[in-house]
Amino acid sequence: MMLRLADALGRGRGRMRLLDGCNPPPRARVKPDLRGWQDHSLAAAWIGHATVLLRIDGMTVLTDPVMSNRVGVGLGLVTAGPRRSTAAALDVAELPPLDLILVSHAHFDHLDRPTLSRLNKNVPVITAHHTRDLIDDLGFRNVTELRWGESKQQGPLRITAAAVRHWGARLFYDDYRGFNGYLLESPRHRVLYGGDTAYHDGFAELGRINMAIFGIGAYNPYIAAHANPEQVWRMADHVRANYVLPIHHRTFRLGHEPEHEPMERLLGAAGRGEDRIIIREIGASWHGDE
Repeated sequence: MMLRLADALGRGRGRMRLLDGCNPPPRARVKPDLRGWQDHSLAAAWIGHATVLLRIDGMTVLTDPVMSNRVGVGLGLVTAGPRRSTAAALDVAELPPLDLILVSHAHFDHLDRPTLSRLNKNVPVITAHHTRDLIDDLGFRNVTELRWGESKQQGPLRITAAAVRHWGARLFYDDYRGFNGYLLESPRHRVLYGGDTAYHDGFAELGRINMAIFGIGAYNPYIAAHANPEQVWRMADHVRANYVLPIHHRTFRLGHEPEHEPMERLLGAAGRGEDRIIIREIGASWHGDE
């Protein structure tokens, strides 16, 4: 009975959580510049946490959409879970038309049903294995689960699930759920979305990457599940990434490290290569057509 109740609380769509809108988080200092978005062959905008808007060879991709003020289980009028320290840089209504949604795993800060319920249900979704049950009932018409090493072609993009070091349970007891990173390959570009991962050297097998997107926060004390900034830089070097987009910091307080520490440590680890770090604050955008 308790497991059924916990499962039900973790599947809410947020419609009744009116108190989540009280005392909203401050706005991001900058807003993504989407002028000419459709003209870029490679572009990115950081919406906050692990939510990144990507443009790759004519395709617009959204990773782990989380735009709610809080994430967690629904308890009537409120969400029981972490509150954003900075609002999402774009609302759902401000997003350009999407061609693909990527979901890395079922944790509340990556699979946010209230946000997903507001997105266009005609957009294909790719998610980790044993997680589609959290998405199907929201009305999406095309949901694909991938295990590590499996691929799916979507337009000009080939999406391959990459192995990461993390865990997938949403409510502790459902540890059968998968957890992915994703390699996105187009005729001209290769982008790695790392999702959540601790340090490991498996990414080196993927070859050279144009843009590597890695989480750099929540490593203290969760180093077994999240890489620290120095480890992220090493993994970026494993794939010889031209550009590095750091995420998973300055949005939800999930670790004990100070808010500004992850970026400061990443810049220190990069040294003379810090110009490879392309986005450094929520709401910033970048394009690097090649």
